[in-house]
Amino acid sequence: MMVSAESRTEEGFSLIALLAVMTLVVIALLAVAPSVQLAVERERELEAIRRGEEVAEAIRQYVEFYQGTKLPKSIDDLLEGLPEGTKKRMILRASAATDPLSEDGKWRLITPQSTALLNFGKRVQSYNNGLLPPNGSQMLDRFVLPFVNVINSRSRDDLEASGAEGADYPTSGVDFIGVATSSRRDSVISYYGIESRSRWVFSPLFRGVNAAQIVPMRGPNPRFEPNLQIIPTP
Repeated sequence: MMVSAESRTEEGFSLIALLAVMTLVVIALLAVAPSVQLAVERERELEAIRRGEEVAEAIRQYVEFYQGTKLPKSIDDLLEGLPEGTKKRMILRASAATDPLSEDGKWRLITPQSTALLNFGKRVQSYNNGLLPPNGSQMLDRFVLPFVNVINSRSRDDLEASGAEGADYPTSGVDFIGVATSSRRDSVISYYGIESRSRWVFSPLFRGVNAAQIVPMRGPNPRFEPNLQIIPTP
């Protein structure tokens, strides 16, 4: 069966139109790809903050249960829960034990004497108008007092110059009072004014009774900040 020249011309135009539509779709997808990626990273960071705050709360319960005489040495110590009669009281969900930002899923363990904790405390102090928020627990005060004078007497630049926060902190086997991610990427979210993931420390120290709430900031390029509303212990 012979195909007329007119039919071939129409088929050619149809193919060109299809290619044009496909090209526009590809261009549109490429245009929105950065926004989609940004949204994905933001959600991962928000989830990391939520989980990190859960770990911080579990540490608080652990420290208070042992009346400040004992710190956890691994995330497993928190997952095992606390003795309550013949059973265990769970203080940490299994999902929160995994860092969603790191490649291996393991939280870095932050010791009470670490540079990372000192620097984080100084940043929180600067963000909170020069004040260190109370933690609301006498059991936690014993871990704050030894270096609170260091935070108050030294500048933020001096503290940051005193050691590298990007060092490989352990993931088990040490007494820890907080956790941090091993991801060293700049963040999409600003957390306590900090825009580097590796500098975020999730600890019951300096936090008040309430964990930080994430609220959107205004502006053409909205970021996110924790809403620092410290509620004193009754």
